[in-house]
Amino acid sequence: MKLEELEEKLGYHFQDRRLLEQALCHSSYANERHIDRLLNNERLEFLGDAVLELATSEYLYLNYPEMPEGEATRTRASIVCEQTLALCARELGLGEWLRLGKGEEQTGGRERDSITSDAMEALLGAIYLDGGFANAKEFVRRFILNDIEHKKLFFDSKTILQEQIQSETEEPLRYELIKEEGPDHNKRFTVHVLLGTEILGTGSGRTKKAAEQEAAYRAILKRRKNG
Repeated sequence: MKLEELEEKLGYHFQDRRLLEQALCHSSYANERHIDRLLNNERLEFLGDAVLELATSEYLYLNYPEMPEGEATRTRASIVCEQTLALCARELGLGEWLRLGKGEEQTGGRERDSITSDAMEALLGAIYLDGGFANAKEFVRRFILNDIEHKKLFFDSKTILQEQIQSETEEPLRYELIKEEGPDHNKRFTVHVLLGTEILGTGSGRTKKAAEQEAAYRAILKRRKNG
């Protein structure tokens, strides 16, 4: 995939293309190619993490003047967490541009939440260094803060579903593992969330926890649609 295509998607063109290349360079690729470890994306991720926290805090402060501090802190946590950033990376298709070592490539690294979420933060760090805070904020607004309510819902899906069901019935929710695929280093789990024998939602992920979260999220969306 050409870097120009990614820049078109981002709506941002780098003055220093090396920063973009570094943001996409995973440590496994750098190790295999004997590239200086300071030139993988870990330092940019470190910087991007701080930029994301500030940009998100400012956005919540300015756009939600009635939101108390405690709720703002929880909302920010739901936005900057690994699962949410990985969701944003999937929506952007960022995994396609990552430079990975052969081992990571073969074990599904392009879809691994830890890798794609780190790459989102590294990309943000690169934009900040290349174009300043204004361009970094625009990236955050377009690709991370673009649907706050759904991201909060996704982050808190198991808790929200539990509270909804408890308000309607005393029957407990349960999560059932229905499929486990792949070798030990690249597992994929599929889970049903059930109320009695009724399947409320189905989710999959690279961990049981991620699959349960996805199942709960799907259940909430389904319940909303059905009124």
